[in-house]
Amino acid sequence: MTRIAGLSAAPRAGARGKIALWALLVIGLVLAAHYFDAPARLRVALDGIARLGSWGPAIFALLYVAATVFFLPGSILTVGAGVVFGLVRGFAIVSISATLGATAAFLVGRYLARDWIAGKIEGHPKFAAIDEAVAREGWKIVGLLRLSPVVPFNVLNYAFGVTRVSLRDYVLASWIGMMPGTLLYVYLGSIAGDLAGAGGRVSRSPAEWAFYAVGLVATIAVTVFVTRLARRALAERVPLT
Repeated sequence: MTRIAGLSAAPRAGARGKIALWALLVIGLVLAAHYFDAPARLRVALDGIARLGSWGPAIFALLYVAATVFFLPGSILTVGAGVVFGLVRGFAIVSISATLGATAAFLVGRYLARDWIAGKIEGHPKFAAIDEAVAREGWKIVGLLRLSPVVPFNVLNYAFGVTRVSLRDYVLASWIGMMPGTLLYVYLGSIAGDLAGAGGRVSRSPAEWAFYAVGLVATIAVTVFVTRLARRALAERVPLT
């Protein structure tokens, strides 16, 4: 009996060691990113991407995925996409990139660091409530949380990995739920790009700037309205307080 128990304990200890190594790796990468002032380096990288031509979107997507996995602020890249690529193209590129980044973090949370992440969020009533709600309504809760940022974006990516939501539902709901915020940030970036004359775009007439201003106000209004609706719907389904 003793020998069998010892043999069964060995794989368990090996699994714990693997989880500990992954946890240390993730923590080390995050600390290193912040130590080397990664946000400032992201801005420099955006300047380089602007000069890459057709390779720019692919490199941007890889950079966005890395930033998401390592808990770096995606808002800098999202606004930067508006500066570099413009409104329509920037929105499409960020929408795809952010979804890929969220998916990568979700998969890390589900398969590589599941036990470590579960241990970190265990005991938090907010995450317990989210887990129960996801078990009941799946993609609806994912979408509402994306629309109403009650929990930080990067934290949610990993936390969803330990819930019972399917990968398909998570990806679809995240993609749709992130669209309003993505549009707003890219819109701001595109205006900033025009103001700075980024990419050699021609100067705009007063009428065009008025159109931009009205569009920005409308985008902000719609984003705020959708966020409030989502927060209200989320409060009915998830008792977060």
